[in-house]
Amino acid sequence: MGDVLAGFHAAWEFESDSVLIRYERGIRTPKLFQALGERRVPLEAIEAVTLAPGKRGTVVLRIEPRPGADPLMEAAAGQLKESGDPYRLVLPAERETLAEYYADELRALLTESGPAERHLVPAPEAPLQFKAYDGKAVFDGTSVSFRWFWTGASSAKWKAGDQRFPIGELSGVEWRSPEVFEGHLRLLRRDATVPPPAQADQDPAAVVFGLGYGPVHESLPFAAAVLAAVRNCAPVPAMSAVTRRDPADIAERIRHLGELHQAGLVTDEEFASKKAELLAEL
Repeated sequence: MGDVLAGFHAAWEFESDSVLIRYERGIRTPKLFQALGERRVPLEAIEAVTLAPGKRGTVVLRIEPRPGADPLMEAAAGQLKESGDPYRLVLPAERETLAEYYADELRALLTESGPAERHLVPAPEAPLQFKAYDGKAVFDGTSVSFRWFWTGASSAKWKAGDQRFPIGELSGVEWRSPEVFEGHLRLLRRDATVPPPAQADQDPAAVVFGLGYGPVHESLPFAAAVLAAVRNCAPVPAMSAVTRRDPADIAERIRHLGELHQAGLVTDEEFASKKAELLAEL
């Protein structure tokens, strides 16, 4: 169609094989939309198009993506608030007739339905990173790393040390919105022999959120990018080479380990073993 329909916070450009959604960057625009920038949604990723009355004299045009077509929505797992749904276009009520026209035009082009066999909507691109309450999460496109904060990480995570997870070792992600109780991002291991701890703050394969930590606009695109990489990656053997660490970083971790030992949170045996592991990384 080649036409553009502009609403609040976004504009949809209708093309022959896709809908290009461009999000505004104003202060009133949800931060998730600003982080996404724009998204191209292939027609084969769309299952339906709806138009319904909105709040305060508006109408809402919405694309319903096929299950599994969009890694962002798959990671969100229905946890996004209505106002944060990137597939909603809110318009003044007086534009309802125009919105209905575009909805009908778009529906006529749809040919696919049901779960998608693969992701059809591109995920946010790596590298990505964000600060959780207990650590910093970094995704470079091939692996996810967690570097713990001494002010927030549990003793269990400090004992385990900083973590690195090659994408080939993962089977998926579990994202729990920071806007609810016990929000977190947990990496699901492909060959896990022992169930992970129930509490994310005790799981070295998870980072926990908190007030101001792991906000939706940072942690959800991160989770979606990791999920898309996992889906596109075949299992690969873990790297046997040891990555050399910064000596100053090793010294700081040994110092903190000593504090845990003095506080009685780490046994003599655990202290000696973990100290030896850290020294071996120099």
